Amino acid sequence: MHIIGPIDGYSPQVGTLVTMMNWMQNSLMSAIKGLSVKELDYLHDAKSNTIGALIMHLAATEVIYQDLTFNSLKDFSPENKKKWGIAMGLGEEAQKQIKGKPLDYYHSQLKEVRDKTLSELKQRDDQWLMTVDPAFFSDQPTNNYCKWFHVAEHIGNHRGQITWVRKRLPGAKAAKD
Repeated sequence: MHIIGPIDGYSPQVGTLVTMMNWMQNSLMSAIKGLSVKELDYLHDAKSNTIGALIMHLAATEVIYQDLTFNSLKDFSPENKKKWGIAMGLGEEAQKQIKGKPLDYYHSQLKEVRDKTLSELKQRDDQWLMTVDPAFFSDQPTNNYCKWFHVAEHIGNHRGQITWVRKRLPGAKAAKD
């Protein structure tokens, strides 16, 4: 788990990316371990997101990047927009709709999404990873490596939010990061 670099089944740079993404996912799993439905649904204030919604947002982020890079779309596919749009947007709608699910549900959603990503990445090579989209992000050239690195970075960002919320759960003891 703590080795970043090429791995069997992937081209060298794609494998390195996969190890980074897996390391971040493992960090997320550590941060959410043992949470109850009530804790996953805890809303700190009206401007916050629940831990459950943040988890679904991370899955949605990975799905949109699947659509953007594997399917060359400009947004979610219509099917994925219907399933993942609220989680992608977070906010009030996510507060209303993403709740009442046990931790196993969130684990299975993350696993399903990641399994598809890994399957697709096995079919790609380092040349694909370095392919530049000339105007992807705010009309800035962006390669597929940067796009998928963003997925890994996004986990780190929201994992920090999850840790912050977890420390503020009713009855929570001081926890380590």
